[in-house]
Amino acid sequence: MSTTDTNTTDWNSKALDEILSNDEGRPVLFTNARILTMDPLIGTMTGADLLFVGSLLVGVGPGIITAAGDDNAIVVDCTGMTIAPAVVDTVALAGGRGHRSEYVATLTPGNTTDFLVVPDELAADVPSALATLISQPEQVRSLVAAGRPVRWAGTDVPGRATAPESGIPAAEDLTGSPRVGVWIDRNDFLHQELTADGRYDETRGGRPHAYEGRYWIDGDRIDYLDDLGFWAYGAFQGDELHHAGYVMKLG
Repeated sequence: MSTTDTNTTDWNSKALDEILSNDEGRPVLFTNARILTMDPLIGTMTGADLLFVGSLLVGVGPGIITAAGDDNAIVVDCTGMTIAPAVVDTVALAGGRGHRSEYVATLTPGNTTDFLVVPDELAADVPSALATLISQPEQVRSLVAAGRPVRWAGTDVPGRATAPESGIPAAEDLTGSPRVGVWIDRNDFLHQELTADGRYDETRGGRPHAYEGRYWIDGDRIDYLDDLGFWAYGAFQGDELHHAGYVMKLG
């Protein structure tokens, strides 16, 4: 059978079941693959292994398979396959980052486990591998995001995360939320009031209603849609709200 045969439904099906039911922190090892790390030091490897635990990539290179039994790892045989980053750091590729520690989206130990597995003949390089995901998704053996399979053996993984619906969401009722109130920056210049109906109203330098609009909170992230039409972003860090260079606390 050709490695690009569309009948991929049995590709490491047992391993997928183990990964999906893995709630004990077992390491996962994709083995015997050609790996396009996009890391300037590591480069491309053949007959290599990729080891991750949860969302963290912890090892890449040949010989890791020898410890798979000791570590009770879930093993995924990738013979004839190429592993490539699922996200490409174009800034790093263009020489826009000065240190390896600044690189993102490379298959480097310590980075987030986001990668793609496709047949060798469909992955001459990273752009080819990514093009396969777009043009021939049935040929994708695995797409992993933060250590969790999203696509496997040519089909979507059951229970996978789904993209949010397009369009502006309705504002949720935030009555009782500890994040509702007036946030004030350290210099008392910016006062940002978040109300329970999903509206915000900023006073800047004593100028009321400088900006007004809607907001949505997702975890520690806050998104703003101003009535003027622009979008902005902020993040809650402990008891602080960081937004556009300002650090605010509830007044």
